[in-house]
Parts: sequence; C-alpha cells; structure tokens
Amino acid sequence: MRPPAFSDKARPRLELLFRFGLVAVSIVVSLGLLELGLRAWAGYLTDWPNFVLDARTVLAQREQSRFVDDPMLGYAPRPNYAAKGVSFDADGFRRTGDPPAAATGGPILAVGDSYTYGDEVTDLETWPAHLQALTGRRVLNGGVSGYGFDQTVLRAEMAVVHRPSAIVVSFIADDIRRTEMRRQWGAEKPYFDLQGSGLVLRNVPVPPRPDPRTTLGFWQRTLGYSYLFDFVLRRLDLLHDWFGDHIRVHPAGEGEAIACRLTARLQTLQRVSDARVLVLAQYDPVVWQDPDFAADQRRMTAGLLACARRRGLDVLDSYDTLAKWSDTDGPRGLYGLWHMNDRGNALTAKLVAEALAKQDR
Repeated sequence: MRPPAFSDKARPRLELLFRFGLVAVSIVVSLGLLELGLRAWAGYLTDWPNFVLDARTVLAQREQSRFVDDPMLGYAPRPNYAAKGVSFDADGFRRTGDPPAAATGGPILAVGDSYTYGDEVTDLETWPAHLQALTGRRVLNGGVSGYGFDQTVLRAEMAVVHRPSAIVVSFIADDIRRTEMRRQWGAEKPYFDLQGSGLVLRNVPVPPRPDPRTTLGFWQRTLGYSYLFDFVLRRLDLLHDWFGDHIRVHPAGEGEAIACRLTARLQTLQRVSDARVLVLAQYDPVVWQDPDFAADQRRMTAGLLACARRRGLDVLDSYDTLAKWSDTDGPRGLYGLWHMNDRGNALTAKLVAEALAKQDR
C-alpha cells in the first residue's frame, strides 16, 4: 500500500503558516499606513529624522552652551554665561541679584539639582534668590540641572572654599536614583560604589559628554525614525528612557544606601567648614498627581532625611507645607511644567529662611 503523500500531512501546517503570514503582512501594512497618515497630519511626510538622535543632539547642544565638562562633577556651570533670564557669575554660581549692602559674615551656599538651580524661572525667581532677599545675607546658587545627590554633595565639598556660614543641600527623590547611574541625560558623571561600611568614588576624572551619534542602541537606530512609535511613547509618557541616554551601574534601589552614606560626607563637611548644614527635601509635581508615585517618593525622602538626622544634620521636609497650599490648583499651582514657579520658589525660600533662623538661635 502506498503511504499518504507528504503534502497531505504538511497541508495543515502550511495553511497555518500562511494564515500567520497574512496576519503579519496585515499588521505591517496597517502600521505602515498609520505611520504615513500620522506623518502627513504632522507635516513629516517628506522629513524622516531620527527623533531620538534629534532629541539627544538638541539636549547636548543646550547643555554644552551653559555647562562645561568637569573632571570631578561631570559638568558644571560655565563661568560668566548669560542667556535670556539666566546668568552665571565668574565662579559659576547662578546670579541671585546684587549682594545685600548690609550683609555680614560668610554667604549661604545652596546646592542641589534643577530645583535649586531654578529651571523654568529667571535668576531672581529661584529660591536661592528669594532667600537672599528674605535674609539679607548673600546666597550662592550652586544648583545644577540634572545632578544626582552624589554630585550635589561633591559640589558642596568643592564650593566650601567660598567659606559659607551655612550650607543648604536640596534634593528630590529622583536624585537618589541618579546615584545609581554612570551616565544621566547623556552626560557622564561620577558615582560611588558601596565598599565595606563606606563608599569609593568611581569614574573620575569624568569623561566628557559623548557625541549623541555614538549613544544609540539598535532599536533607537531603527525605530527612532518612526513617528508612530514616537507618537505612542509620548502619549504613554515613556520618553524618559527612550530619549534619555542613561547608563546604570547599580541595581535599582541601591541608590538609597549610597545616598544615606553620603550624609557622612556632609557631616564631615559641616565639621571641617564650621558651616551648619541643612538638608532640604523638595518634590516634583507628579507627587501631587499620582498617589502611588507619591508614596514611593516620600518613602525614599524620609529615609534620606533620617540618615541626615542621625549624622547630626538639620533637615527640612517641605511636603507638609506644600500639601496645605490651598490655591485653586492646590500644590500643582506652585509649579510650571516640571519645576517650581516663582510662587513655589518664594514659599520654599520662606521655609529655608525660617529653618536657618532656628540654627542661629
């Protein structure tokens, strides 16, 4: 008896593969039509840039205009830089207005990330500028956009040559996460490894910011050209890691232990400089919009403040005061897009001034 033809056994498999092929082709064609339709709607039908590369290039050009490479910090403000609403002095501090005529003693040094620096506001609308006006004491704004808590502590140590009488060390919870990174927003940075009961500084001297063209992964070199993919990620608010050029060196969560140990360096800084250190907790606007996010941010913040308190440092948590803000928009009304507006910075400065007054008693 002749065995069944091979084609009879294979036919169901071939039909299944054919169906899968039709589905795959349909999906590809549909995505292609969506891509073309969105491009026509947005005006990109004849323009096919790599959106990831464009975003990273724009960021690099902006940051390299106002910042310079620094072998210890990764990057630092460019001395005597000036643009609309933003200016730095010869020492790389953001200007806070004319020093008070009656100011005596050492200045107040403010260090931190973009919330101290004052992104989205002009020189005189930052909280260090408001603090200077409130206290009548000269305030040095040493905040730098994008800094992790590790860079903030290192900047405070380097700026102690200006002999401050008080040092305000500000942070948001994301600064703790940034201590887990070797590269953040396309810029190389120093980082610390846990070693025994202490820390070891790594990646110094810090390499210069890499050319954005060398930082794209396979998917960014391919899907980076898709306007559809870009459109979807924007609507899902998932561009942070897609556009941002970040290289992690520590597992998620380890930054909390690193940041805690960094308070020991602040304790040493307080002792050798004879300048009282105040650790200030600030919050980004998502805290007032997402309860789950807020709970995690507050947990991380409370942990770092507890570490600072155990080291004999003064601490200030701005959360409760911000939460009580009763304007129409609630606490969100104290912010611009991502950072505090002039009103939010004035409120923060008031809290800091009150805390510093307690130190002087």
